[in-house]
Amino acid sequence: MGKAKSLKDKLYGAAVLKMSFRLRGDETSPAFRYVYPGVLRDLELDDEKVEQYIEENRENVEKAARGSTPEQGPR
Repeated sequence: MGKAKSLKDKLYGAAVLKMSFRLRGDETSPAFRYVYPGVLRDLELDDEKVEQYIEENRENVEKAARGSTPEQGPR
C-alpha cells in the first residue's frame, strides 16, 4: 500500500483538478460535475477548503493546472 497523502497534498490535487476545468471554462460540464464530487469524496475534502487553498496558493495551482509543475515547498 502507498504512503498516505497529507491534507496539503490532497488539497493541492483537488485544487489543480478544479483549476484545470476553471481555466477552460468547463466547471459546468458534465465531466467536471461527475469527477470533482467523487474526488472530494475520495479525498475526504469539501469544496470550501479547496477554494480556500486555491486563494492562498493561486499562482502555483494555476501553473500546475496549465501543465507547469511548480516547485513544491516543504511538507
